[in-house]
Amino acid sequence: MAIPLFHFVLILPFLASTSIFSSPVQDPEQVVQQVNQSIRNATIARRNLGFLSCGTGNPIDDCWRCDPYWEKNRQRLADCAIGFGKHAIGGRDGKIYVVSDPSDRDPVNPKPGTLRHAVIQDEPLWIIFARDMVIKLKEELLMNSFKTIDGRGANVHIAGGPCITVQYVTNVIIHGINIHDCKRGGNAYVRDSPSHYGWRTTSDGDGVSIFGGSHVWVDHCSLSNCNDGLIDAIHGSTAITISNSYMTHHNKVMLLGHSDSYKQDKNMQVTIAFNHFGEGLVQRMPRCRQGYFHVVNNDYTHWEMYAIGGSADPTINSQGNRFLAPDNVNNKEVTKHEDAPQSQWKHWNWRSEGDLMLNGAFFTPSGTGASSSYAKASSLGARPSSLVSSLTAGAGALVCKKASRC
Repeated sequence: MAIPLFHFVLILPFLASTSIFSSPVQDPEQVVQQVNQSIRNATIARRNLGFLSCGTGNPIDDCWRCDPYWEKNRQRLADCAIGFGKHAIGGRDGKIYVVSDPSDRDPVNPKPGTLRHAVIQDEPLWIIFARDMVIKLKEELLMNSFKTIDGRGANVHIAGGPCITVQYVTNVIIHGINIHDCKRGGNAYVRDSPSHYGWRTTSDGDGVSIFGGSHVWVDHCSLSNCNDGLIDAIHGSTAITISNSYMTHHNKVMLLGHSDSYKQDKNMQVTIAFNHFGEGLVQRMPRCRQGYFHVVNNDYTHWEMYAIGGSADPTINSQGNRFLAPDNVNNKEVTKHEDAPQSQWKHWNWRSEGDLMLNGAFFTPSGTGASSSYAKASSLGARPSSLVSSLTAGAGALVCKKASRC
C-alpha cells in the first residue's frame, strides 16, 4: 500500500555536499557510450580472473545463471536471494510488465508503457524492457511495493536525472540496471500510486535511496558518479541485501543509517556481498550507523580515504573479503571509526575474519567480540577470501541473451 507523500515531504537534510565527481550531463547518450565501454573493459578484465561455472560458490549466480532458458522463468530469480534481504520477493507473484517507452514527461500522469507507470502500480509486477534504452527521469522514481525491475536481456541505463527511491515500501528487487550520473530532483509533484500523488521537496541525488524501506534486494547493478550516494539506506530501513554490483567513480559510495541520533536505525540489518568496489572510489563502502552489517566476500581494489567505516556503535562483521590497498594513497587502513574518541570506539564490535589484506592494507578491529552482537550481523556463510576473484568476476549489470547463459 502506498504511503501518502504528504506524510514525508520533510526530507532529511542534505546528507553530503555535491560529489566531487559530479558534473552536468550534457549528452546522456554520449555518457552511456562511455559507461558501456568502461563496463565492457572492466568486465573483460574481471572475468579473466575467474571462470564462470555452475559451481562458482556464488550462491546467487549458481541459482540461475547456468540456465540457458532463464528468460522463460524470470521470476525464479526472486528465490535466489541471500542475506538479510533474502525474503524480498519483488513482483514474483505478479504479471510481467514490459517497458516499451523510455520517456518520462509527466511524473504525475505517467504514460502506460513507461518505467514510472509500471513501478507505481498497486499490484505485484515483474518489470522488464522491450529493448535497450536510456531513461532520463524527470523526477525521482517512487517505487510501490512488490515490484521487480529486471534489466536482463536489454542494456538499460537510468542516468542524467533523479534516480530510484524506495520510500516506506517493501519487497523491491532491482536487478541488472546501469545507474549513473544521478541528479537532485524535487520541488515538484510526483505520483507514487494510481490513486495518490504529492509534493516532493529536494532530493539528495542518490542512485538508489532506501528510506524507511524493508525487504529490498539490489543485485547485479553497475553504479557510478551520482550526486550524493550510490546506494543509501536510512530512516529505519532494514532487511536489505546489496550483491553482485560493480561500483566505480564516486566519493561517498554507501551510507547505511540516517544519523548518530536516529535510534530507529539500531535494528537495521544489511548484507553487502559479492560486490566489486572498483576504480575512482573514495570512501563509505559502506559507512554504517547503529545497526548490524555483514560485509562478506567483496573485492575492494580502490579507496582514497577508507573502505569500511561508521559511527554510533554499529556492529560490522567483515568476512572473507579481499582488500587491495591502492598504490597511490597514503592511507592503507581499511577502517575508519568516525565521530568518536578511541575511548568510545574501542567498544564497538568490528571484526575482520578471514579477510585477505594486500599491498599494506590493514583492518583495525574493536570491541569485545560479543557473540550475540555478531549473530545479528551474520547472514550467510563466507567463502574463503582466496575465491573472491571468481565470486565477484561477474559483478555489475550482465549481458544476457535469450537461449544462452548470462
